Amino acid sequence: MKPKYRIEFLDDAVEFLNKLDEKAREKIYYNLKKSQITNDKTLFKKLTDEIWEFRTLYKKTQYRLFAFWDKTDKKDTLVISTHGIEKKTQKTPKKELEKADKLRKQYFNELKK
Repeated sequence: MKPKYRIEFLDDAVEFLNKLDEKAREKIYYNLKKSQITNDKTLFKKLTDEIWEFRTLYKKTQYRLFAFWDKTDKKDTLVISTHGIEKKTQKTPKKELEKADKLRKQYFNELKK
């Protein structure tokens, strides 16, 4: 199946993924690929008007990669992953949403240049 969108990672997201153990990282990549071909809210969920999260549960740890959509190129839909966290509770920390939104704004400001 053809993916519905392409995923790109900002530096903070790459850094987060590189710090994880190999098995956790593999599970996240598996779920990312799966989210590109299915509409499954357990894998990719909208949090605010602009911010989404990729969700992975591995060995009782919740991994979250925050993301936003870039539809500026009408041919290629991108999802940009800003950064990631390990979660212990159900509630998403407000500061993480704020960080994702700040990175989203920086990204679009850079595109305009």
